[in-house]
Amino acid sequence: MKISATIVTLNEEHNVARAIESLRCADEVIVVDSGSTDRTREVAARLGARVVEEPWRGYAAQKNFASSLAAHDWILSIDADEAVAEELEAEILLLKQEGPKFDGYTMPRIAQYLGRWIHHGGWYPDRKIRLYRRDKAEWAGAFVHESVKPRGTTGELHGNLLHFTCDSLSAHLKTLDRYTTLAAEELVSRGKSPELTRIALDPPWTFFRTYVIRQGFRDGLHGFVIAWMAALYTFLKYSKARLHAKRPN
Repeated sequence: MKISATIVTLNEEHNVARAIESLRCADEVIVVDSGSTDRTREVAARLGARVVEEPWRGYAAQKNFASSLAAHDWILSIDADEAVAEELEAEILLLKQEGPKFDGYTMPRIAQYLGRWIHHGGWYPDRKIRLYRRDKAEWAGAFVHESVKPRGTTGELHGNLLHFTCDSLSAHLKTLDRYTTLAAEELVSRGKSPELTRIALDPPWTFFRTYVIRQGFRDGLHGFVIAWMAALYTFLKYSKARLHAKRPN
């Protein structure tokens, strides 16, 4: 079992080194860059990654393109702001030694938000398929929240994939603005125009579900902020979709 690790990048010079250095379990690392204006490509190449420049195709399409470049059939796909924890690395190395029993594997992803690891509010374990045979799975999702869709059997790994999210509220707001625009575009593409009642009621329900039902309060102030940001995400996504749908042609 040999593994090709893939990362898609755009201006990730502050993250990409950490991601690549965590991929010691991989037999090669491929970085597909979509036009970085910082030192992303230079840093990745210096660390031994194979760097390929490719215009942006969309999240899922870009990641599928990256897997198509791999020398090996097993793909370990991570984002530039993620890293493989030592426990997960050990599991993957053991898997390589003993041989895989499934066509793909999920792994828990834990997020660091404003300097704190988040364990509640629906953020953990946040299992993702990131290790898979490329002939048995592919990335799907035209706009946002892309994910690996398996066509074979799936097993579980237990070590964490580390996700280093926003280190400031301003960074979170910028990310939220970008992703709600994409999410709204997806709704519009499906002919969805949310009703005003949904715009009014879904955000407070999102806050309650995140903070109370999913026990975000156990993460302290960070959990409170996350719940409010989740409510804001819902409000902006639906509002942008409705405003777009009401525009005159």
